[in-house]
Formats: sequence, structure tokens, C-alpha cells
Amino acid sequence: MKKLDKLILGSFIGPFILTFLVVDFILLIVNMLKYFDEIFGKGLGFWIYLELIGYFVISISPMALPLAVLLSSLMTFGNLGEHFELTAIKSSGISLTRALRPIGIFAVGLTILAYLSNNYLVPKVNLKTFSLLYDIRMKSPSLDIKEGVFYAGIPNYSIKVNRKLDDVRLQDIIIYNHADGQGNLSVTLADSGRMETFYNDTYMKLTLYNGHNYKESRSTRGISEPPVEFSRTKFLENVMVFDLAAFKLSRTPEDQWSTNRAIKNIKEIRHGLDSINYMVNDLKYQNYTTATSIYPFFTRNRKLLPSEEITVQKAKYDTLRKIKIEKERSLNDSIQLARSSLNGQRISPDSTQIQETSISLETVAETPKSDSIFLKKLSARREVINDSSASPSEIITTVDTSGIAPPKIKTVRTDRLTEEEKQVLDSLLYKRGYITNAITMALNNSRNLKNSFNIKMSQVDGHMREYRRYEIAWYQKYSQAIACFLMFLIGAPLGSIIKKGGLGMPVLISIIFFILFYMLTITGEKWAKEGVTDSFFGTIFSNLCLLPFGLFFLRQARKDARLFEADFYSSILEKIMGKKK
Repeated sequence: MKKLDKLILGSFIGPFILTFLVVDFILLIVNMLKYFDEIFGKGLGFWIYLELIGYFVISISPMALPLAVLLSSLMTFGNLGEHFELTAIKSSGISLTRALRPIGIFAVGLTILAYLSNNYLVPKVNLKTFSLLYDIRMKSPSLDIKEGVFYAGIPNYSIKVNRKLDDVRLQDIIIYNHADGQGNLSVTLADSGRMETFYNDTYMKLTLYNGHNYKESRSTRGISEPPVEFSRTKFLENVMVFDLAAFKLSRTPEDQWSTNRAIKNIKEIRHGLDSINYMVNDLKYQNYTTATSIYPFFTRNRKLLPSEEITVQKAKYDTLRKIKIEKERSLNDSIQLARSSLNGQRISPDSTQIQETSISLETVAETPKSDSIFLKKLSARREVINDSSASPSEIITTVDTSGIAPPKIKTVRTDRLTEEEKQVLDSLLYKRGYITNAITMALNNSRNLKNSFNIKMSQVDGHMREYRRYEIAWYQKYSQAIACFLMFLIGAPLGSIIKKGGLGMPVLISIIFFILFYMLTITGEKWAKEGVTDSFFGTIFSNLCLLPFGLFFLRQARKDARLFEADFYSSILEKIMGKKK
């Protein structure tokens, strides 16, 4: 590596680390403020908060990297331009693109590292973050009983202390017991008491002195019922023990969050996309089967078949499911065979088939006599029907030796109905309400079909919305990584143009471009979620919008344009005015 590359890269690494830590800290504060009321004030230990902060720092790093690259590259080349080092580099015959190469290589490596982090590290950290954050939310606040205020932090109890001498001694105590779920029917009053915890703060012992306990039964609805039972107990000392398990942090198994797309890598996201696609295709296929079952008279001569695409997808997924089931079955069989071999029981693979064959033969051999009589009767009818010389009105069979009675004579009419007969049939249809019933049935079937289609359509829309979100999570792993190189492409040429270092102008320009990048990202992802545009286009929308800025600034930097100087625009204005004259 040449000295020039070491100089430029060394002047970039320091500001990059500093800006990355600052940006990460700012984003951490913004993120923590969202959950401030839910995670603070619950008596958690220092290491729990430190663990949560560490998870947040790693999870927001993909968003902090682009801004850190933009700000540090802008500051680096702004300092080089401000101290005329960039001018000296150009005067020695080294082009601007050659000076940008070391930081460009670093940005490419950072892009690859960001992609690997998004795909492997961040999903695992998000899993632990969601699990820990959920456990903190579910934890009850720390035990803090204040004077003159009812405290309901202990489940099924409401406690009021009018005066606290210290953390242990209490005076004028009121306790409502809601364990029965019947309201304020059990109340305890005491002049004084002591509050102490034991078993590592797992339980709390509340000792009450000189008090009364009042308990009333709930009245029934009957008017003539006798008065309800009311009991009053006086005590000199009463000990109550409360379980403080709700104040402990219990960790939830991480398997409950396995369906969240934020904790999946690309391989798992693609598997989720296949599952959603299968559910959508299955719902579309069920629409046709539902319509076929509701309108049997319509599908008697015409078949209501799904499209070829749906049929092909259905066959594909059914085949994959069959293969999966066969693999699982073979795996279970091999496990059972291994267990039986360990126990000394050798099982022949063909023994089951032989046993099934023998059972089927025994079943055939033990056919009931009634079935044989039915078969004889059926064969006799087939012989008569297959006889071509028999007339339709003279189908008669002889009595079988088994005692089967011959079938009745069936007369087939070939003449058409007369007008009188048609009128009689129509009058029967209208008088008995057959037409009205048929219309009512058709309307009910149509409503049922419409409701079924609407329900399945809403289900399909929900699945497709989740499908697009999975695609967005997939493409974000690439777009956030590419944004690192894109921000370098904007920041480095822009720094060489403005020739201002420090934290003044570079910070202002960086904030402007980052806000623009964030707004475009949110807009593109919203379009993709709503289905306005393709998921891939919506995810990379911000990168596509900012790429022309980077190319424009790079072109102007190579030409030594003075975009941020008033003389540049005044000269352009003079040229325009001169042409008009």
C-alpha cells in the first residue's frame, strides 16, 4: 500500500469510528425512548439493562453505518480540501478517482460486512431483543407503596397506607382482598403493621396489629331471600404472606418468536415465502371446489376447473408434501428399527406385508352368505339387461334356485308429452311452490358463495400483505448494505467540492441527505407493503433516487466545480443574461 493510500485511509478511519459511535448512540437514545415507560422503574439489575442496550446497539447498527460513512467521508475529504492537501495530490498528477480508491475499497468491504451482519448476526440479536423486551414488559413494577395512595401492584390485593414511619413500619392500613373476584366484599383494617420480605425477596410478610376484618357474602337475585352473611373478626395480630413472583423477571423461551420475519435470515425468509405462497394457492383452489359444491346443477354438464397455473402449483406442493411425509416416515421407521435392534428384537420388513395379505385372504374367504346371494342377484339382472333381444317393456327374469324374486316389469315411454300433460306438470310446479323454492335456494346459494369468496379474498389479501413484508425483509438485507457504498459515493466527492472539514457544514449536509434517504426508504417500503409497486423496487427506491446525486457530485468533483460558491452561480447567471442580450 502506498503512502498516499495510508494517509487517506488513516484520516478516514478515525472520523468513521467516532461518527459511528455518535450516530449509534443517538439512534440508541431514540430507540430507548420508545420503550422508556415500559422498561424503566421496574427494579431491574444493571446487567439486565446493559444486556438490553447491547442488543439495541447491534440491531440498529445497519441504520447507523450509512450515516457514519457519509459523515466521515465528507469530513475526510473536506479536511483534505481545506488544508490544500487534495490540491497537492491533484497537482502531482493523481486523479480524484485514484484518491478515492482506498476509501472506496474500504466501503466495499464494509458493504459486504454489513450484508453478513444483516443476514446472520442481526436476526439472532433481534430474537434475543424481542424475548428480553417482552419479559421486561410483562414484569410488574417494583414494590413501592406510597402514603395515602392505593397500591394495586400485588395481584388480587389493593393496599393503602396512610402513614409510613420507614420502609418497614406502617400505620393506618386498609387492605381490600379481590381474590374471589366479587368486588370490595372483604376488607381488613389495622392500626399499624410491619412489612418485611424473605426468601430472597420472593415473598413478603405483612404483620398487622390491632385491627378488624370485615367479610360480606354476595347477595342473590331473589327478592325474598334471607339477608346475606356478614362476618366481623377482631385480631390483635394477623400475618399475611404475599407472593412476589410477579416482581421477578422470568425469561420466556425464544422459540415463541420463531415466526417473526425480523429474526430470519435469507434462507428462512425464502422458506416462509414458499409457505405463504402455498397457503394462497390452496385458498384459490378451494374457491373452485366450494363453487362446485354449491352449484351442483351448474357443474353437472360443465366443469368449474381452476386455472392451469393454480393446478400446476397445487400438484407441485402436493408432491413436495408427499416427499416430505415419506422422508419423515422413513426416518421414524429407521429410528424404530434401530431401537428394536438395540433391544434385541429383529423385525423383518416384509412381515407386515405378509400379515396384511393373509388378513385380506381370510377376509375374502369369510364372505357372508348374504353377500353371495346379492352377487347372484346382480349377475342375473346383468344377464337380462345385456340380452339385446329383450324389449324394454318385457324385461322378466326367471326365479333363481336360491329363491330370489324376479324384478318388476319396467315400461319405458318414448312418446313426447302432450300439451295437457305439460300444463298439468306446470300447475303442479307452481301450485306446490317448487319454482319459488328453487329461486330461494339459488339466492341462498349465491349469497353463501359470495360470502365464502369475500372471506377467502380477505384471507388471500392478508397472506399477500405478509408475503410482501417477507420480501421487503429479504431485500432490506441487500439495500441497507448497498447504502453504505452509496453514501460514500455521495460524501467523498461532496467533501472535495465544499472543502470544509470539522463538524459544521459536513454535519449539516449529512443530516440533510440522511433525512432524505430515510424518508425515501419509508415511502418505498410503504408502497411495497400496500402493493402499489413491486417489493424489490420499493425497497431499493431510496438507493435509486440517491444514486444520481452521487454520480453528479463525482462528475462535478472531477471537474473542480465550485457548487457551494456564489461566484459559480453568478458566472452562470451572467452567461444566461449575455445570451439573452
